[in-house]
Amino acid sequence: MMEITLSHYLLLSAVIFTIGVVGVLTRRNILIIMMSVELMLNSANLTLIAFSHYLQNIDGMIFVFFTMTVAAAEVGVGLAIVMTIFRNKETLDVANLNILRN
Repeated sequence: MMEITLSHYLLLSAVIFTIGVVGVLTRRNILIIMMSVELMLNSANLTLIAFSHYLQNIDGMIFVFFTMTVAAAEVGVGLAIVMTIFRNKETLDVANLNILRN
């Protein structure tokens, strides 16, 4: 039976991060972009947990809890901003959002 090693976790994390980057760069819907950013944060968390387990050190796992807290706050604030923009502009297409321009 094959054992799951650190390189397997790092490869999975790299794939998830790549999917997130592609989502941010190619999509125009702001909700999809926010979900892609969350994928990138989760891949970083997976890397931290994998190294923490591999090195038998709990510091990485503690840092993941702080990262998850910041990500949850980011989602709350981000969705509030998206709802406000949608109410004013009636679109979520980032190409049509020029709200910060004069």
